[in-house]
Amino acid sequence: MPQLKLLEDFIALARAGSFVRAAEQRHVTHPAFGRRIKALESWIGAPLVNRSTLPATLTEQGETVYRTACQIVEQLNRVRYQARNAEPGGHGRLRIATGRSLARTLVADWIARLYKGRKPVLKPGTQIDVTTGMMADMARLLAQGKIDLLCCYEHPALSTELLSDQFTHMTLAIDKLVPVCHTRPDGTPRYALSDRAGTSLPLITYACGLAMARILGDRLQSCPYPLVTTLSCDSPDTAMGSVLKGLGIAWLPLSMVTGECRRGVLTQLGGRGDEIAFEVRLYRLRGQMSDLAEAVWSFTQQSR
Repeated sequence: MPQLKLLEDFIALARAGSFVRAAEQRHVTHPAFGRRIKALESWIGAPLVNRSTLPATLTEQGETVYRTACQIVEQLNRVRYQARNAEPGGHGRLRIATGRSLARTLVADWIARLYKGRKPVLKPGTQIDVTTGMMADMARLLAQGKIDLLCCYEHPALSTELLSDQFTHMTLAIDKLVPVCHTRPDGTPRYALSDRAGTSLPLITYACGLAMARILGDRLQSCPYPLVTTLSCDSPDTAMGSVLKGLGIAWLPLSMVTGECRRGVLTQLGGRGDEIAFEVRLYRLRGQMSDLAEAVWSFTQQSR
């Protein structure tokens, strides 16, 4: 439906107040986006945008079209979600995107809770699709309506893809990265995190493109310790396995290492200044989702 795409473009422009930002959100070039808005104005038969103002504002006709466009797009999205997600037996389908480590931990626990209680949100016949990957790719799937919910990390170094007004979110958890290393049999840490260390310290870090790599990267740029990267991992799980083998120091989520630190298998190093706080957030598109996705969102919001 070409006209529907034009309405979605116009909504993005109205919310962003900028042709450039709206074009980025819609994943098209600035000139192509401008042509789409002109095509909509031609179809409507009236100017919709005051192009001489910064930020761009809507004309009187544009305000009317904006309100109507929001109603149309939300209603059609609701129908589309229900049609696409309907499964035999009427239990529905829920599509979730997240990172690999979150899928194994927080997301798995969250899904398990959705099945529990006197009135569980999820029924045994409900189909759940969990997709893992890079956050930028997952954010694109969310923007395109190919997933219902995105669970990901949030930190000032992240989430630039999710700052658009087309998304809304809730915080599921607050955690922090802490430096840890393996503990020797005598109870002492295998490595000492100190700027006075005489030799370089082996650092276990994260592959480029991972959320954890971007979070940790900011801290390491100002880190006073003689750290030398010896191992790059594709997930916190892999990094933790390497730390347990005594291969170096890694910044890992506190929630992941608390048990091992209590048992004395790992030792937390440094002080508060070496900790890096971050959030785990659940994102969705604004507007109506399928009945199942809306029920999941509502339950999660109420049970935080």
